[in-house]
Amino acid sequence: MQVSLKYCEDYEYNNLKTVIDESVKSLGGWEKYISPGDKVLVKPNLLSKRKPEEAITTNPAFVKALVSLIIENGGSAIIGDSPGGPFTGIMLTGVYRATGMEAVAAETGATLNKNFGSFTAENPEGLLLKKLTLTDMLNDADKVFNVAKLKTHGMMTFTGAVKNTFGLVPGVIKAEYHLNMPDYDNFSDALIDVCLACKPDLSFIDGIVGMEGNGPASGNPVHTGAVLASASPYHLDQVACKLIGLEVDDVPMLRRMAARGMIDKEMLDIEFTGERMSRFQIKPYTPPESMGAMNLTNPKIPSLVRKFIARHIQTRPVFNDNQCNGCAVCKEACPVDIIKIAENKATLDYKDCIRCYCCQELCPRRAITINRPWLSRLLRL
Repeated sequence: MQVSLKYCEDYEYNNLKTVIDESVKSLGGWEKYISPGDKVLVKPNLLSKRKPEEAITTNPAFVKALVSLIIENGGSAIIGDSPGGPFTGIMLTGVYRATGMEAVAAETGATLNKNFGSFTAENPEGLLLKKLTLTDMLNDADKVFNVAKLKTHGMMTFTGAVKNTFGLVPGVIKAEYHLNMPDYDNFSDALIDVCLACKPDLSFIDGIVGMEGNGPASGNPVHTGAVLASASPYHLDQVACKLIGLEVDDVPMLRRMAARGMIDKEMLDIEFTGERMSRFQIKPYTPPESMGAMNLTNPKIPSLVRKFIARHIQTRPVFNDNQCNGCAVCKEACPVDIIKIAENKATLDYKDCIRCYCCQELCPRRAITINRPWLSRLLRL
């Protein structure tokens, strides 16, 4: 499988456009992925109402350059995503504006998705999800270009091209997957199944400025200078992880991809069409504090053992009262409904917490951090 890896210093539009153009040409050319008149759904990572400089969402310059190239090669573009929370026009308008996508659409002639319907998709290739609900914007497009952001992730260790397609599951329905599949391996298989159902024609990762540490929203921006592209989101994620110092066994989704025969652990099935990885002198990304945390939802673990682990070893989200204003975004995002708002502050009932970290992921004030108990740090769990 071909994977393009190109160096790009910054988000200067003309340079970035050239790099993306060269990436696609090295993968077989635009004509391989776009036919004249095609409507292309450009699916960036628009996690929440965040400014581009926070490195939480796909940078608008990346999307603008890609959309311009789509139009120049005979297609038209629809920009769309379904972040966590209600999948409504009011919510998406605020996200499009804050992340710079509204401006990209105005400058390029692209349209912003305003179709908030959904449909049931058959998924015969899926392992766990043979049938699932997807956003109707997929039916408005002939092709899907998946444009992820290079980030570590509190629950899944890494988020890239495969997990980015989870944004094509309508808003609050995503919480059902967290609730029904709290086991990390099962949730990984579900994410892979979603990607198989969405069938992105081409995937990119914006790694010019990525995020390390407690991503996907509370980590630290880090300059990486990488633009990655491939027709395979699975191999693309594997290369991206390797680039930032994560091995297959470090990342639940990569482990499951390898187990399902979708990738080779040694990357023997990958052909690099851009630059070699040795071109990048990147310090390994700082992993999320929750990396390696045990999953306490396994009923085979005795209750007393689970309680001890939860108290002394397991990481957990912690609310900072000085930063929390009781906006209730975390409460709305919690798939197990264990967050309460009282006196404009959020509180959490830890005994039922499934460690999905959706609260930390979507908190607009970075008021939620991941606490790693002293015993966990001592044992390096």
